Parts: sequence; C-alpha cells; structure tokens
Amino acid sequence: MRVDGRTEKQLRKIEIIKDYTMHAEGSVLYCQGNTKVICTATVEESIPPYLQGTGKGWVTAEYSMLPRATATRNKRDISKLKQAPRSTEIQRLIGRALRGAVDLSLLGERSIIIDCDVIQADGGTRCASISGGFVALALAIQKLMDEGLLETNPIQKQIAAISVGVLDGVPSLDLCYQEDSRADTDMNVIMSSKGGFIEIQGTAEGEEFDKKQLDTLLSLAKGGCQKIFKAQSKVLN
Repeated sequence: MRVDGRTEKQLRKIEIIKDYTMHAEGSVLYCQGNTKVICTATVEESIPPYLQGTGKGWVTAEYSMLPRATATRNKRDISKLKQAPRSTEIQRLIGRALRGAVDLSLLGERSIIIDCDVIQADGGTRCASISGGFVALALAIQKLMDEGLLETNPIQKQIAAISVGVLDGVPSLDLCYQEDSRADTDMNVIMSSKGGFIEIQGTAEGEEFDKKQLDTLLSLAKGGCQKIFKAQSKVLN
C-alpha cells in the first residue's frame, strides 16, 4: 500500500465543480486528491498577428501557483518582475495539450485563454491543469455555440493528463507530492480520448527504467486517463 492507502493502479479521487466563478465563459474547480486548481476560460475576439486572415483561432494558457499552495510560501512572479521558468514551461505544455483538442479552423478568428491557478498543490499540478483546463475550454465553446457565435463544435476529442512513476521498483499511477519527490522515475502523460499520446515527459531520477517498465507506465497512464475522460464527460453532459 502507498502513503495514502491506494494500490499502485488506483487514481486519487476526482471532483470537478463547473461554473466555479461567475464571470468567465467557462470555469471549473478541478480537484484530484489534495491537488486543487481553478481553471477559467476567457474568450477574446482577437488572435495573434501571424494568424490574422487565416480564418483560424487560437487556444493558449497561463499557469500560476498561489503563494501558499505549498507547505512554504512561494513569491508571486510579479514580485520578481519576471515569470518563473517552471511556470513558463508548464503553461506552454498546457497550451499545446489543449490545442490538440480543437480544430482551430472551426473556432473562427478568436482566442480562448485558459488560466490555471493552483490553490493547493500535492503533486500533479500540470496534469490537473490540463484535465481541468479541457473542461473549462469545452464550457466556453458550448457558450459560444449557445449564443450562435459558432455553428459547429470545434472540439474533436477530450484531453487528459496523468502522472505515473516507479516507486521502490513498482510502477504506480497518479503520484502525490510525497511519492513524486522520491520516485525513481517520474513521468507525465497527456492523451486524447481517441487513444493517442499527445505528449510524454519522463525522467529517470534514480535508477534508469527499461522498456518493460515504460510499457507498464504507459498502460497505467492510459487507464488513468480513461477514468478522467469519464469524469469530464459526466460534468459536461
């Protein structure tokens, strides 16, 4: 048994509360275990200059961890007059992942910005941001359709992300912080509901991993993402 009593194949409890804020076109509070992220989607009738005239829209993201989301207070990026490299890397990952869900040519020349603000962190914050961010994105697009601004839903598939890793030689699903900090292998896997992989980030922190362990980790991730897809669908339907 793991530190929180789960088996190696067991996902942490998922809770998704939609319309969590009143002003955004789409918003959710996404909870996975003790990790909690507020994801909001904003629709803007503008696009980056290089897309103007193409008829295509844009989906991007911003990511931030609030000062007491962790055990010690981390400073806001604005206090350092620049964004932390980690935040920059994660928000680019979220943007890439969520663009994989959308046919941008059906979105029209508008942008949807997904803001992911971690209010409590216990491992897997980037994965939770992607899984929750997709729901916020889908809610914003549904609002555009309800208002008659879109005729065809540009979402082609669901997107979810999950962490996996090797703990004491055992491949395990959905690592909490205590596990993630000591895992021999740490991996984030982003998948679509069509079964394909969008991005895989994996590192051997201690002992190197072999092909058999990699296959097991990817199989675990696929099973975890399937459960997240069901949780997303339950909220959206």
